[in-house]
Amino acid sequence: MGAQGRDERIAELLEPVLAEAGLDLEAVELTPAGKRRVLRVVVDSDDGVDLDTVGEVSQDVNDALDASDVMGELPYVLEVTSPGVDRPLTQPRHWRRSRGRLVKAALTGGGEVTGRVTGADDQGVTLDVEGQPRSFAHAELAKGRVQVEFRRDADAVD
Repeated sequence: MGAQGRDERIAELLEPVLAEAGLDLEAVELTPAGKRRVLRVVVDSDDGVDLDTVGEVSQDVNDALDASDVMGELPYVLEVTSPGVDRPLTQPRHWRRSRGRLVKAALTGGGEVTGRVTGADDQGVTLDVEGQPRSFAHAELAKGRVQVEFRRDADAVD
């Protein structure tokens, strides 16, 4: 079985386990690491994912994998994590979860736009672009990226 097929089988096995915990499966990555393999399971939710949730769901994921033959005989290390800030915004839920953040997105018609996400639903995204609201259908946006912002505390004393 190719890597693609195995990743799909792993996803099919884990999606219901994660859904029960209120989480979405964002990615499954199986990579070789010396004599072992690392299975990275990326999860997210509308409320974000905290360490307690990761700990609880890691056990459920481990149990589901142990009860199945999807990983075969070779040893592996399980890593359950939430998406990093550099994850591309490609799904409506990614945009929804980025409300209030500054994002840069390529436009499917060419060019790009940078603005703060003020609204997002299954139809599209509204960005505040230099103080002006601009709405885009999801089809108009190629993948977006959250921009890292460094804020200076106005009350900071030098």
